[in-house]
Amino acid sequence: MREIVLDTETTGFDAEKDDRIVEIGAIELLNHLPTGRTFHEYIDPERSMPKEAFDVHGLGDDFLRGKPKFAQIAEKFIDFIGQDSRLVIHNASFDMKFLNAELRRAGHTALPFSRALDTVGLAREKFPGSPASLDALCRRFGIDNSNRTLHGALLDSELLAEVYLELIGGRQPDLVLDRPAQAPEPGQISDGRMDARQPRPVPLPSRLTQAETAAHAEFVARLGDAAIWTRFQ
Repeated sequence: MREIVLDTETTGFDAEKDDRIVEIGAIELLNHLPTGRTFHEYIDPERSMPKEAFDVHGLGDDFLRGKPKFAQIAEKFIDFIGQDSRLVIHNASFDMKFLNAELRRAGHTALPFSRALDTVGLAREKFPGSPASLDALCRRFGIDNSNRTLHGALLDSELLAEVYLELIGGRQPDLVLDRPAQAPEPGQISDGRMDARQPRPVPLPSRLTQAETAAHAEFVARLGDAAIWTRFQ
């Protein structure tokens, strides 16, 4: 299963008016594990950067001037996220509104909200009443976020990927021990996995002493014929 962990940074909070995306960061997960493929772009918002947004993101007009406009990176972004990969986003409604506003301006089809998995909702469901911010979840799971002095889309995506894996059950949620489709000979390795269900060549000896065996038999005898131990002898 392919998933994209994604974050955006913006000039403000109103996607339908004049606020725009200034940065997109995303990383690819395959079966819940990072593949190393990333997407990262700074974007010219075609408007000035408000001071309050600069204070949060550290991205000013001089830095963003000359960066590509969203329409210029839209195709590359669409290719990276694919047609049906799940989009893992913290506070998904915010990012999805901005992404769809930008996609529509650039003449592309909007993304269905059903593709997004909101990790805020996932965290609140798992830890009701507890803080669900990215920083709070990093602290809960012992994830180092000391480099997050400013909000940055790619760094936040990397942190969110770690948080997401913890929220769904740890770093190896898809560990399976199923027999391969074509079972190997006993002791052989197939696809990097040992077939652990082969019988032992020599059964392990019992660690019960004779006295323990006798005491158990006496105890069962006192229970009578209804004892569960006597039903399967």
